[in-house]
Amino acid sequence: MRILHTSDWHLGRSFHRVSMLDAQSAHLDHLVETVREHEVDVVVVAGDVYDRAVPPLSAVQLFDDALHRLAEAGVPTVMISGNHDSARRLGVGAGLIARAGIHLRTDPADCATPVVLHDAHGDVAFYGLPYLEPALVKDSLGASKAGHEAVLTAAMDRVRADLASRPDGTRSVVLSHAFVAGGEPSDSERDITVGGVAAVPAGVFAGVDYVALGHLHGCQTVTERVRYSGSPLAYSFSEHAHRKTMWLIDLGADGDLRAERVDCPVPRPLARLRGRLGELLEDPALERHRESWVEATLTDPARPEEPMARLLERFPHTLSLVFEPDRAPQDPLASYAQRLKGRDDQQVAEDFVAHVRGGSGPSAQERTVLRAAFDDVRVGDGIDEVSR
Repeated sequence: MRILHTSDWHLGRSFHRVSMLDAQSAHLDHLVETVREHEVDVVVVAGDVYDRAVPPLSAVQLFDDALHRLAEAGVPTVMISGNHDSARRLGVGAGLIARAGIHLRTDPADCATPVVLHDAHGDVAFYGLPYLEPALVKDSLGASKAGHEAVLTAAMDRVRADLASRPDGTRSVVLSHAFVAGGEPSDSERDITVGGVAAVPAGVFAGVDYVALGHLHGCQTVTERVRYSGSPLAYSFSEHAHRKTMWLIDLGADGDLRAERVDCPVPRPLARLRGRLGELLEDPALERHRESWVEATLTDPARPEEPMARLLERFPHTLSLVFEPDRAPQDPLASYAQRLKGRDDQQVAEDFVAHVRGGSGPSAQERTVLRAAFDDVRVGDGIDEVSR
């Protein structure tokens, strides 16, 4: 069975205030063409179809058009909700839509109810594990505690139990939206940390033939059978080195697997430029970035006059301007942003406690309180998003 694995479309998202709707439409055109050209048997979409719980109408129309075209092509599609999606909204009409071959899995209670498809070698069971917010699904899944590893383990236990009840030789594919250990994150994924831990071990998914992951935006192989397709488009400059692709997976009769990357269209390349303004404006080697979307980091000791206007003359698609003057970290003029660079909310809060106490940082108990507070805010935001 030939499977096209994609995820993280983020329909409705912009890139530094530039609409990505045309680029997203071009990607979906490419996806349908790939299905036809490579004679794909099933498309799997591993979450984050939309960029937010209540997407703009233009994004909904784009999604609706893509589903119609896949249904018209006669290719089944299995799709789960991600942490950016409203599971309830995405799952509306799932029963009716399934009649057209579009199978939406947005309810954690259905994680062990597979979509069973057939090829010349028998059955392939597709299990959809939508994004599992630990605080919301711990009790319903019977997880031992409210953490990502615990709820995914509970969900996979149900999957394995169902798979064991099926005829011998049934192959299996799991779709999951999660941060799996070994994956490389970027700046454009929403934080799903609980208790300071976001990543789950790949071993949680043991016992299935292929795991189609979503959430991380870089295409990557965690293990031979556990892979991220990544997002089809770059959504932050941290993705400037990504090769945006989808996975074409051939699942053989005995569960043997062959994987191939299919490149996605690139609307405009990304470039991260760093140096003094004069260098960026004069260096002939940078001419190749004239048509790129540019993030320029200026290292001039003093802020130059009208830097963005001058950059736009050479790089007309400059979208982001960052100032990081060449100064020693202890320099009193070093920016606050520089001092915080690379630190998460927990570390910033702990540094603040140390500062107001004159050097004495928080105790272990106080660190736990801080972590719980950040978790409560993040989980609360997630619940508000899901309930919209």
